[in-house]
Amino acid sequence: MEFVADFHIHSRYSRATSRDMDVPHLAKWAKLKGVNLLGTGDFTHHLWLQELKQYLQPKENTGLYFYEDLNFILSAEISSIFSQGSKVYRVHNIVLAPGFGVVEEVNKMLASHGNIASDGRPILGMSCYKLAEELFKISQDLMLVPAHIWTPWFSVFGSRSGFDSLEEAYGKYTEKITALETGLSSDPAMNWMLSKLDKFSLISNSDSHSPSRIGREANIFNCELNYWEIKKVLEEKDKSKFLYTVEFFPEEGKYHYDGHRNCKVSFHPEETKKHKGACPVCRRPLTRGVLCRVEELADRPYGFMPENAIGYKSLVPLDEIIAETKGVNKKSKAVEREYLEVISNAGSEFNILAKMPIEELFSRLPHRIAEGIKRVRDKTVTLIAGYDGEYGTVKVFDEKKKEEEKNQQLTLF
Repeated sequence: MEFVADFHIHSRYSRATSRDMDVPHLAKWAKLKGVNLLGTGDFTHHLWLQELKQYLQPKENTGLYFYEDLNFILSAEISSIFSQGSKVYRVHNIVLAPGFGVVEEVNKMLASHGNIASDGRPILGMSCYKLAEELFKISQDLMLVPAHIWTPWFSVFGSRSGFDSLEEAYGKYTEKITALETGLSSDPAMNWMLSKLDKFSLISNSDSHSPSRIGREANIFNCELNYWEIKKVLEEKDKSKFLYTVEFFPEEGKYHYDGHRNCKVSFHPEETKKHKGACPVCRRPLTRGVLCRVEELADRPYGFMPENAIGYKSLVPLDEIIAETKGVNKKSKAVEREYLEVISNAGSEFNILAKMPIEELFSRLPHRIAEGIKRVRDKTVTLIAGYDGEYGTVKVFDEKKKEEEKNQQLTLF
């Protein structure tokens, strides 16, 4: 069966998350979004684990769980801050488990290395190698996925925190890594610039801190809803069963360009080179973004596509499109009302953004919204890149650009 999976979210027990990140709200929003399989997030936190056990029922012999119509896979994110050689590294990893019994063993092991009760995403002093070693001692069924691998401050390849290769971080356990999470500020095409990543499945997840953000990036599978089947599909990079990922335009992510948020300086990597990596305002080193770091490690030009690559679709969340049609903030009540009405009339957000034929969009949705979705699919949007923790902007209706094109056409006659 075909289904939409978002493996990486957080609960209300993680810092800077919505109080609505509980199982009932997640189930409600998953239905609106069109997500069929959702990571629980935060299984390391004792109170959240207690809630998960209260709400979730096991799907017999699948390694998955369910609540109402939503399937869950047990997941958590571990923040590792550790010294290796003469450098301090900060890396986030996702762990997926096939049952509460295994989770209990994982939590017991992690608790011996630090405090896992202080936050939904615990911070431990374990190296990536040590984390992998201890996890796979517990069970070979566990999945270990390096999280948002290019984020400057907390990732395996981060410009401020990471390594130049997976092998430096995970050693012999690199071969046991199931997949790599690309993060909001990169897409598969950027990752295809590195030949050493070709053997890995590239997955995309929301890393959501509020229910309305789940599914903003996701993975589309066509296989049995079964933990071990999903693990096998990712390990084998089976294109017949892992169909594609749903992506942000990477410019919309918080770390695409280089820059300094406090100084309001945003640079393409070429501009950064001209300034020798220094902020022209405060003279301190700029935070090098994802694009810069990818180019630094790349051994191929942008546009190269490996033979076994899994495809992707770049989408803009429906509430952002609606907000732009109305000229208001996406968090406004007017946007929420329109969003729920559109979903009620036309099905889930994923169906509307990615699957519904264009003619049907125009027949079932307000014209301006349908036009916005068409422009996103055609990639005729204006992108203002994010930098140094500041989200970028996608302008679906760039009226200034539209007027310039109109004037340009008039000069031809």
